[in-house]
Amino acid sequence: MSSLTLLILQVGFLLLLWLFVFAVVFALRSDVFGVRVRRLPSTAAPAKAAPAAAPAAAPRAAPNAAPPGPATTKTASRIVITSGPKAGLELPLGTDTLTIGRSSETGLVIRDDYTSSQHARLVLWGEQWMLQDLESTNGTFHGGERVSPSSPVAVQTSTPIKVGATTFELRK
Repeated sequence: MSSLTLLILQVGFLLLLWLFVFAVVFALRSDVFGVRVRRLPSTAAPAKAAPAAAPAAAPRAAPNAAPPGPATTKTASRIVITSGPKAGLELPLGTDTLTIGRSSETGLVIRDDYTSSQHARLVLWGEQWMLQDLESTNGTFHGGERVSPSSPVAVQTSTPIKVGATTFELRK
């Protein structure tokens, strides 16, 4: 091999090593300091929007509408872990935000290699529980569909929520 080829290989290897070092430092930083959490809009916004939207939607949906079921979870009073290391555990839900993750500072601690330090959170927003992913590595799933960090989803009772290797549900 020529000396130019060896020099190019050495520089390439050195760059690859530095990229690896930066990746490790970034991963450690996010585990130690957590991720930036976005705030949900205030609860006053849905209350103002709901009455305006309800009269317009009611006349069209009334002939074929199903009776309201477990879609609104304000009456959900507990969270039940259905599978994972803490299967069978039940926690009462209040009106406070519940953060889920591996960190001991979260409300629901899940010791799991697939769970981020602050993985997801449940927020009571008006009359509805909302689930928000906190930019976790492996994602948060509600009813089998991935939850986007930028748009929280409404949680329905008895619908499985998967965080890492743990699955749980909101129940009445």
